[in-house]
Amino acid sequence: MDDHDTSRGTTDAIRGTAQGAAPVPLSVLDLVTVGQGSTAAESLRTSVALARLAESRGYHRHWVAEHHSMPGVASSSPAVILAHLAAHTERIRLGSGGVMLPNHAPLVIAEQFGTLEALAPGRVDLGLGRAPGTDGATAAALRHSDRLNEGADDFPQQLAELTRFLDDDFPDGHPYSRIHAVPGPVQGPAARPPLWLLGSSGFSARLAGVLGLPFAFAHHFSAQNTIPALDLYRESFRPSEVLDAPYALIGVAALACDDEREARRQVLTGALSMVRLRTGRPGLVPTPEEAEAYQFSSLEQEFVNTWLTNIVHGTPDAVRDGLNDLQKRTGADELMITANAHGGEARLRSYELIADAYALPV
Repeated sequence: MDDHDTSRGTTDAIRGTAQGAAPVPLSVLDLVTVGQGSTAAESLRTSVALARLAESRGYHRHWVAEHHSMPGVASSSPAVILAHLAAHTERIRLGSGGVMLPNHAPLVIAEQFGTLEALAPGRVDLGLGRAPGTDGATAAALRHSDRLNEGADDFPQQLAELTRFLDDDFPDGHPYSRIHAVPGPVQGPAARPPLWLLGSSGFSARLAGVLGLPFAFAHHFSAQNTIPALDLYRESFRPSEVLDAPYALIGVAALACDDEREARRQVLTGALSMVRLRTGRPGLVPTPEEAEAYQFSSLEQEFVNTWLTNIVHGTPDAVRDGLNDLQKRTGADELMITANAHGGEARLRSYELIADAYALPV
């Protein structure tokens, strides 16, 4: 049976299976970060190594996220990266976490992800967000428009248009009824990636619930909204051909190291990166030495303290316990882990240590 031929198959493509001692499926959110002294090429090679590690250790899926004009990340083109990862893996689900739909024409996304589905049948996810994934000026350059609020407000209509392109089912008389996304159903029976809605507030949570779609919440940078958004999603949920019950994953910042001090040093690099990003000074991810030597202002230190409380970090056992506690508090159906660290080696090591802590398969 094709993964998407029936509602049951679609559900199976969405819901993962917990491995080892993990309470729920564990997955990877890869921001393709670029550290000081490194290059985008090296970061993309790390992404391949990470996808292969995740596949070999029983992580359920590997997503990459769309960002623009940020020196510290190299994930401006999720579809390109996913095609590369598909060529280097065999089983793990691959997807966008997410594509920022208002930045693109729905037909373009339907074609890109139809191509990915043809390259890696039955293991592609299409996660969609309505934020720009960047600052306002860059979003205007991406969209050739300064009417940015219109893109966010039109998200439900864009989503409906994208869905019709993926299913090739515009009604007769529609302006797009003779336009076909290829690869796609016009070429014969074709699967398509499951759609996910992503969010950091209540808008997409409610929309995902009303449409009966799976929902992914960005706990890693909007922790205060996690439980309200998940509650809203579950309260709004209506069974659909895709899902008969809600399914929600949360993105979690987590980093495991062999000792607690090293974990603190590594996550501080991400905190300093966020300070610089939010004060209009984005750059490459600093080294642990640079982050330790940086003199934070009192306001910056307050931000850093808050930021670090939402990162599960420490020894493998401490990270496992922290993830278990978070899953219990939120009721998340899946945990998607993103590792904040300067170098690829530390990130890879963290996912391996977490896999060991949960006795995931080798």
